[in-house]
Amino acid sequence: MSYAQRKQLSGNPVVAWILTILLVGGLLYAIVTGLAYNVVKKGMENLKVIDVEAPPPPPAKPPPPPPDMPKLPPPPVTPPPLVQLQAPTPPIQTITTPVIPPVQPPAPPMAPPPPRKVQSAESAKGDLRTLFSADDYPASAQAAGAEGTSQATITIGTDGRVVGCNIIRSSGNSALDAQTCNIIRRRAKYVPARDSNGQPTTDTLTTPPITWRLEG
Repeated sequence: MSYAQRKQLSGNPVVAWILTILLVGGLLYAIVTGLAYNVVKKGMENLKVIDVEAPPPPPAKPPPPPPDMPKLPPPPVTPPPLVQLQAPTPPIQTITTPVIPPVQPPAPPMAPPPPRKVQSAESAKGDLRTLFSADDYPASAQAAGAEGTSQATITIGTDGRVVGCNIIRSSGNSALDAQTCNIIRRRAKYVPARDSNGQPTTDTLTTPPITWRLEG
């Protein structure tokens, strides 16, 4: 340091003190910082971490058993009184029966018209009056002295036999009328009528008057 500088510093004591303080403070900071770092580093190296577990708590003591209670008989049970409830009267149901109309059966199919008769029956034995004789006179009519004329309508079957007889003119005596039909049924024989197909068919004829008269 030159003389001029020393003279300048010695001439300004305040600046000299500030510089001195800064210099001393820097040294102290450097010393303290370095020493503290070495001490902390070495202490950390020697430091051993040990995990210490806390001991478990002792088990809880079980509660003391309850004192023996005297056995008491169960209280008597009284059944509740029976309450009879009256069932409500069921409502009256009115059932209306539906009216079902009767089922009309289907109309039967119309039968085809019968074949038309083209040939009437003819007597195979001629006049019917020749079939009667005096021996055919009913005994009751003879005893009563009954006489008269009978006439009938007869039905001829497909075989030419008389299958029906109906008196249309009475002689006045029932025995004579009945004998008239009996003889015609037994003795009359006809050639049957024919239809348009040529097949035998039934026919109805009116007999000639049959007169019953006593002899003598």
